[in-house]
Amino acid sequence: MVIHDIIWLALLTPILFRFLSVLRIPILSTWQVVSTTMNLLWICGMIFHVTNPLASEGYGTRNSMSLSKKESEFLALLSAQGRSIFTFQDAHKFWGTPEAATNSLGRLVRKRWLFRLENGLYLIIPLEAGPEREWSENALIIASHLVSPGAVAYWSAMRFWNMTEQLPHVQFIQTTKRKRSISIQGISYRFITVSEKRFFGTVSKQIESQSITVTDLEKTLIDAADRPDLSGGIIQLAEAMSAVSDQIDWEKLTDDLEKWGGGAVAKRLGYLLERLALPIQNRELIVDKWRSMISKGISSLEPGSPKVGPTLVRWQLQINVPGLLPKGN
Repeated sequence: MVIHDIIWLALLTPILFRFLSVLRIPILSTWQVVSTTMNLLWICGMIFHVTNPLASEGYGTRNSMSLSKKESEFLALLSAQGRSIFTFQDAHKFWGTPEAATNSLGRLVRKRWLFRLENGLYLIIPLEAGPEREWSENALIIASHLVSPGAVAYWSAMRFWNMTEQLPHVQFIQTTKRKRSISIQGISYRFITVSEKRFFGTVSKQIESQSITVTDLEKTLIDAADRPDLSGGIIQLAEAMSAVSDQIDWEKLTDDLEKWGGGAVAKRLGYLLERLALPIQNRELIVDKWRSMISKGISSLEPGSPKVGPTLVRWQLQINVPGLLPKGN
């Protein structure tokens, strides 16, 4: 019987290596079909998992021996939808009941096919994770799924738009809701709450075939001027304005600034626009419009820094950043 098995194995090996994925288990002396539903063939102490020949055409496959048929269908459905992150509600729709969804998700987490990002939010661990099942998802993709409504913002958005080469140590998400900061896979995520009036100017972009929501160029500058402390500081904002001046829609920025409410944000952006002497069309008209939006009272160019330095009456602004003093000082 053993010789018979060896002959069969020798004959089938070239075909099996082309169409089947292999996983060894303890040696047994017989061969049989283990499961027709999972396409598993047990020959001479080896389990062969039958895979789709179309995998050679670029369709990803993974060994699903540790998965039930239902679990395989669940993961395949999400994969077909192009989703790497999903919610408990998504699982509930598939499994039918909260109990079935809870139990199934728990099993998939233990089998390391899923990673629990936070309560009710899961990441699919892809095939590329290898046998160790270790995987770190792009932080911006995770950030876009942590709260709704929400958008990648401040320093994180500046990095996304190539306004800075600095890598933020924290991922910032702007939202109208209140949520505590969390840490996932060693990365901190901080949620900044704003009023509904000031939550606007967001766009959907693609990263690694996944959709993220991020503040657009113009809103990113407004947010950075409002909270320099979350955006690398006022020097970083000045460098960002210079780096992307030819990409900014200045008319839209003016409209967005008016929608925001002007105030100290208009002072800081207006002063930087003049101080940097950015070569944009209708600069004087834009400056005049922004000056009409400024608030009363003296504001600091860099909030939170010592209130020292000259005061520029034209912008009602104390220039407390030595590297950005008015020219001639």
